Amino acid sequence: LCNLDLGSDVLFEGNELCTNYQNCVENIDIGEQFNFNNCDDSINCDENNDVELWGNCYNIEETDSIFLEPQTIDYIDYISYEGLINEIPPQINKLVNLKSLIINNQSYLTGQLPSEIIELVNLETLFIIETQLSGEIPPEIGNLTNLTHLNLGGNLFTGEIPSEIGNLTNLEYLVLYGNQLTGEIPSEIGNLTNLTILGLSGNQHTGEIPSEIGNLSNLEEIYLGNNQLTGEIPSEIGNLTNLTRLYLHDNQLTGEIPIEICDLPDNCYIPIYNNYICPPYPSCISQYNIHIDFQDTTNCGD
Repeated sequence: LCNLDLGSDVLFEGNELCTNYQNCVENIDIGEQFNFNNCDDSINCDENNDVELWGNCYNIEETDSIFLEPQTIDYIDYISYEGLINEIPPQINKLVNLKSLIINNQSYLTGQLPSEIIELVNLETLFIIETQLSGEIPPEIGNLTNLTHLNLGGNLFTGEIPSEIGNLTNLEYLVLYGNQLTGEIPSEIGNLTNLTILGLSGNQHTGEIPSEIGNLSNLEEIYLGNNQLTGEIPSEIGNLTNLTRLYLHDNQLTGEIPIEICDLPDNCYIPIYNNYICPPYPSCISQYNIHIDFQDTTNCGD
């Protein structure tokens, strides 16, 4: 093929050609190719300096970030690529200087959160979002004390949030929405005094909202909706004077709304609908953006 004068009138689209093309066709539009099952996708990494992950070579000393997201890949590569992202390879623990690992929207990624991730003690950002990862969040996650951003939302994680999450005192962003997490929200969450966003909505959390949440004076957004939380809204919530979002809807909260909720900023958006909250409601509700509709008051007193 390289000996032919192909000019520009060449069409290879719609076949099953592998992507390891000869240099002589680099200026030819190969078009979309399908079915890479019979292709040899192996690459030759420097075994002394590199580690192979998902068909790429990453330098052990120099790699400080990995970002895997389908829309960042062109169409041809994506067909092959999504077949590769079905696990987090254990050799990822060789990337000792990795500070940021972001894996987003990889529906083929299954299994559990590998222990090798927990060995990446220099991680500052860990986002594994919208995959099929399951199992429990390991307590060893509390060893990643350099983390500032942790998002494990939209997966299939089960079990309780480990109390060791309270060791991550540098966290500014903690999001675990849309899993199958159960049990109580650990009181140790009150140790995360740098937290600005807390997202635990769309799980199966039970028990009361821990009063220690009032320690998180830097919080700007709290998402606890669509759980099975019970008990009263803690009065300590009034300590959160930087709050702009407080989502408590679709739980099983009871009792009265604490008057301290009126200490929150005027612009704080607070949906509390679909609970068992009893009147009387604080007078500030009429002037605040508090949505109290659809309360089951069957068990409220007169």
